[in-house]
Amino acid sequence: MSDLNAIDHVAVPVTDVRATVDWYKDKFQCEVAYQDDTWALLKFANIRLALVVPSQHPAHIGFVSQEAERFGPLKTHRDGTRSCYVTDPAGNQVEVLAAESMLSPSY
Repeated sequence: MSDLNAIDHVAVPVTDVRATVDWYKDKFQCEVAYQDDTWALLKFANIRLALVVPSQHPAHIGFVSQEAERFGPLKTHRDGTRSCYVTDPAGNQVEVLAAESMLSPSY
């Protein structure tokens, strides 16, 4: 097992989740892991891409951490994952996901 943290996903803002999912499915080989009106999660060979409506979810990068609690209080999300958001020195949003909650998310 590597000592390096894993990037779970990158979340990019979109205005129309359905149209953007359709575009990615048409242009690339990917699988829809989850989709609703405010976000979608696309699985690629090496990473997952979250398409998010900015009023519901910030644009961010998500890391999995064995010690996610050290970044702040964890919130349980509707998909069963637990995480918190922090801001890097450049002002970017970073989601830190608890490793144990990634074992069986509901998507």
